[in-house]
Amino acid sequence: MGRYLKLWGEFFALSRRRRPLLTAATVAVIVCNVVLVAVSALALRAAVDAMVRGEVRGAVFASVAAGVAYAVNLVLQDVSGLLRNTTVDRIGRLELHPEVHRDIAGIEGIEHLERSDFLDRVTLVRASSGQLVQSMWNAITAVSNVAKLGVTMLLLGTVSPWLLLLLVFAVAPVWCDHRGQSVVRRVELETAEDVRLEQHLADLAVGAASGKEIRVAGAGPELVRRQAQAWERAMVPRVRARALAAAWKLAGWLVFVTGFIGGLALVAYRTAQGSGTVGDLVLAVTVAATLRQTVQNTVTSTTSTAGAGRLIEPFLWLRDYVAAQRARAEGATAPPRTLRTGIALESVSYSYPGTGRPALDDVSATLPAGAVVAIVGEYGSGKTTLVKLLAKLYRQDSGRILVDGLDLDAISTTGWRARISAAFQDFGRFHTTFARTVGLGDLAHLTDRGRIQRAVREADAQDIAAALPDGLDTQLGTELGGVELSEGQWQRTALARASMREDPLLFVLDEPTASLDAPSEQAIFERHMARARVLGRRTGAVTVIVSHRFSTVTGADLILVLHRGRLVESGTHAELMALDGRYADLYGIQATAYAEESAS
Repeated sequence: MGRYLKLWGEFFALSRRRRPLLTAATVAVIVCNVVLVAVSALALRAAVDAMVRGEVRGAVFASVAAGVAYAVNLVLQDVSGLLRNTTVDRIGRLELHPEVHRDIAGIEGIEHLERSDFLDRVTLVRASSGQLVQSMWNAITAVSNVAKLGVTMLLLGTVSPWLLLLLVFAVAPVWCDHRGQSVVRRVELETAEDVRLEQHLADLAVGAASGKEIRVAGAGPELVRRQAQAWERAMVPRVRARALAAAWKLAGWLVFVTGFIGGLALVAYRTAQGSGTVGDLVLAVTVAATLRQTVQNTVTSTTSTAGAGRLIEPFLWLRDYVAAQRARAEGATAPPRTLRTGIALESVSYSYPGTGRPALDDVSATLPAGAVVAIVGEYGSGKTTLVKLLAKLYRQDSGRILVDGLDLDAISTTGWRARISAAFQDFGRFHTTFARTVGLGDLAHLTDRGRIQRAVREADAQDIAAALPDGLDTQLGTELGGVELSEGQWQRTALARASMREDPLLFVLDEPTASLDAPSEQAIFERHMARARVLGRRTGAVTVIVSHRFSTVTGADLILVLHRGRLVESGTHAELMALDGRYADLYGIQATAYAEESAS
């Protein structure tokens, strides 16, 4: 509870700082609602007693006061909800929602984006930033409702101390609702993965990219069936949990109603015996009649406050995770201006979370400064994993990566990334202008047309720009009214983006031509081989090429052969062919396949 109070304090401070007038008005209205409960009841009793005594002026004055207090209270209840919802919307959408996304994007690696426990919590938090802020106001409302309940019980106590026992009966609905909500929270977290699966399948069904294959394969009904199954797996346990919560709530209310009826019977008996004024009787009946709504509001607000744990716990977990990753990851050392010896891997191992087999297992190798290094192997051999470790997208479980003798973990991630250029096989498709989607490869030169044009030439993408209706200024993406590129054109655009930086220390090409035809692929590789030599002379840059087509990497200075996460061979093409090992076998198989394909 201490962490919850601290978090609510942060939200309230944020609300007061960003929306001071709205926040102050909301708090003022909530306080007035509590005060008016007592004013209305006491004024009504005074009016009745004055009438019994024949004091006309006192009766009229008290009646007017009671009526005004009651009317103002009704108005303020509606105003309170409006002010609270407006404040929640402003703070949740405009302040907290961006903060959550900044925290997620601020983690320097990408491991968290592949962890189901992280994604389960993100699914809840991303969709509920407003509800998180609402939980703070629910807590304040709960306090005010408890105060109202206290005032109500105090008023009843002035009639008869026995009526204070109703407070004991009022605790039952609160406890029972809390018990039911704990079940709902647990089940919602357990079924979050099925909710994500259902949403993913729904997105596939309506997405343009997947729509072609779905229709050709006739997979639509199967997709819908799987979506329905995922929805059922998620919803059936949730419905059962909510039904159980409703049963707990009903039990609590039955306990309270029993006490409520007994209290009214007691008041009626005492009045008949002459132990009180007519005003006391009216006050007791009036307050008791509103006690149900007061208790219900108290139960609802306290239950909502207690139920906020289903959102607050994932939010706090994310905060802790982000803080731990930032404390663990960020080095302070600047990367070298140029590489002199290169990049060394010493017994590097890495396993993806939740998997039993290492993706990389005890890999040791030296990538010499200025060299072109090719990484080859079958699918799943660990090629892309190794590249991601070099880019600090993952952190190795054991071993070290040294950059000119400096531990990569100690080097500033921001500084290191500023000296990397990369084109990944799962490249981004940024729906902005063609010039901007290329310029994003180096934000410092985002609008530098000369550099953008050079990067386009490096990727042999001039024909793409020339064919666009507005050239470099053409909007991309049909969703935004722009032009849609083919898969190969998007890939060449990604290669142009990777060519924006002119002084990288590490240049990565991870399956950079998988969507290109063989002639285009060969031309791209020849261009980038030449560029790698220039970068090697300029900064000592290491160029790492990952490719499944062995014919394109024969000119590399060093070839690393991975198999099931282990480095099994290394050397030049000639050395590896002479070794007549795994590389030679795979090269021969691929060469034979290409020869047969050409002959046919």
